[in-house]
Amino acid sequence: MKTITHDGAIMAIVIPSSYNKQGIEFFTPDDFSQQLAYMHHPKGKLIQPHVHNLIMREVHFTQEVLVIRKGRVRVDFFSTAQEYLESCVLETGDVILLASGGHGFEMLEETEMIEIKQGPFAGDKDKTRFDATVSELKIR
Repeated sequence: MKTITHDGAIMAIVIPSSYNKQGIEFFTPDDFSQQLAYMHHPKGKLIQPHVHNLIMREVHFTQEVLVIRKGRVRVDFFSTAQEYLESCVLETGDVILLASGGHGFEMLEETEMIEIKQGPFAGDKDKTRFDATVSELKIR
């Protein structure tokens, strides 16, 4: 598991496909609007049936989870001031929670991803796009 931070804030949490630990492990703080956990249970383990209660929550920023089903993708991280910070490469089976700051992607291979985020989608109000070329990023 890798946590990417900037100025003391969690920007992303990466769970590699090789991650393995018995039981339940939550990677996110309780106050995150998107919660991310890993679960590994033995055969026969029962999880008691349950329903989720209606609780009003306030979401201030979109946090999203990407599951890399197939391929390789480079994730570029940016500060909220749109300054490049660092990059990491995700591969088949990896999972990432994008929690804060900016991010962009380059598909290094044909890639299939599943995206999970809070809704409802706010359209153009949901994000601010900006330009950053690979040469500016000084990576490849």
